[in-house]
Amino acid sequence: MKYREQAAVLNIEEIGKDIFSLVLQTRQIAQEAVPGQFVSVYSNDRSRLLPRPISICEADGESGCLRLVFRIAGEGTREFSRLEPGDRVDLVGPLGNGFPAERAEGKRVWLVGGGIGIPPMIQLDHVLEEMGAAASVTAVLGYRDEQFLLDDFTSECVIATEDGSAGTKGNVLDAVRERGLKADVIYACGPTPMLRALKAYALQEGIECWLSLEEKMACGIGACLSCVCRSTEKDEHSQVNNKRICTEGPVFLSTDIEL
Repeated sequence: MKYREQAAVLNIEEIGKDIFSLVLQTRQIAQEAVPGQFVSVYSNDRSRLLPRPISICEADGESGCLRLVFRIAGEGTREFSRLEPGDRVDLVGPLGNGFPAERAEGKRVWLVGGGIGIPPMIQLDHVLEEMGAAASVTAVLGYRDEQFLLDDFTSECVIATEDGSAGTKGNVLDAVRERGLKADVIYACGPTPMLRALKAYALQEGIECWLSLEEKMACGIGACLSCVCRSTEKDEHSQVNNKRICTEGPVFLSTDIEL
């Protein structure tokens, strides 16, 4: 189920350079959201017709609170960064398919986030803790330099930074190899080069790997076909190797897509 709501802004704060945490009060969206889904947020500026897709960072079904963490990437997200408590925001969600948390049962799990792909891993981390079914959960987080959201994870965090200012100098796989980490299931969200490397690593090591793709979207509901990715199998109706990230994703089994 997806809903269109006028959500009230409860809190907004800058948690890193041009990175903002926005907490909204919703009626239905937070109750229905699962880790890995996203919402489409509409601008109040009529000249910007298309909504901006933003991953869900946290969702509290009981209180209806929905937390979004985003980076300013253009005028639309810049507008959202200027919101104040009491303002109202038009949004649709929850959208897309999320992470299959049930695949973690009895397994060693990595939650791999890179940059602005880190926020959606927080809700998954909390859900896995509530389930208590995974053998172990490790968050492997990659930053360019400045770290954010570290205190929001309940699992052990392993850090990689490009400039070496914290943790392992390099990328998330450099951190994995340096620490000798092992996994049975990988859940990941981040830039395409990181996901491509994780897919290759998981294939080499025989690890089940689920990837959340970052992509520009227009409609967010599968109608415009602006966010298709290459799939390894043909669609039985269209007979083309394409999948829509906004509806059939954003989370895919790594062996089902080409990067």
